[in-house]
Amino acid sequence: MIRAVLFDLDDTLLRLNLMAFIARYVAGASRLLASAARVSPLSLAAPFAGSFLAIDAQDRADSLTNEQLFNQTFFSACGIPLDDPVIADLMECYEREVVPGYAGGVVSARPVEGAREAVDGVWRAGLVCALATNPTFSLACDRARMGWAGVSEDDFALVSTLANSSRCKPCAQYYQEFANQLGVRLEECLMVGNDATRDFARPECGLRTAYVGHGRPARAVWRGPMAELARQLPELVKRLNEQGAGTGGE
Repeated sequence: MIRAVLFDLDDTLLRLNLMAFIARYVAGASRLLASAARVSPLSLAAPFAGSFLAIDAQDRADSLTNEQLFNQTFFSACGIPLDDPVIADLMECYEREVVPGYAGGVVSARPVEGAREAVDGVWRAGLVCALATNPTFSLACDRARMGWAGVSEDDFALVSTLANSSRCKPCAQYYQEFANQLGVRLEECLMVGNDATRDFARPECGLRTAYVGHGRPARAVWRGPMAELARQLPELVKRLNEQGAGTGGE
């Protein structure tokens, strides 16, 4: 029985040039931190890249949150403690006040057609709606991108972030942690995403995915554009529930 629908954010609810956004985010953060630490902004490019790669590694064996590992890796590379209260406040202000202005230009952020309707449709169907975005950014950065997508934190029962996750997609541990925080089983969740790699849990763990990208992944239980999913969601959930009942699922 499907109880929750989990949406990806980037290129699922929000159309944007993600690499351009990351580059703009890192450039702005590097200038800010370099000014505080009296180093060259260019010297922080490698520490940022290494920290993102560290949290994204699929063979991690640590018990740290993504935020803890990111901060630890960054400090080891450049000596700047992102968890220092003064530095943390500086970054929080940057992400709250500056990052929301990064939507234009080459980033070209705008809502995906049908995204708002799909989110509203989940709640209208009596299901739980959550934002399972790859947890590589803070909640403040997620809020900025949600705003560009025409949704907000209030639209979701839970949003995955750097601070509340200990793995990244497509690791099954990430999805299991997210479902645990929602209070549901993975078999009771429908993931909606555009990435044929990251939005399908690895290894398989019972999570089903409706695919709104441009490929044709064999594991998808549904394929098509977001606007079509918004219209077909009740029927899709009904079909998945009937399939579950037919195989002895709850």
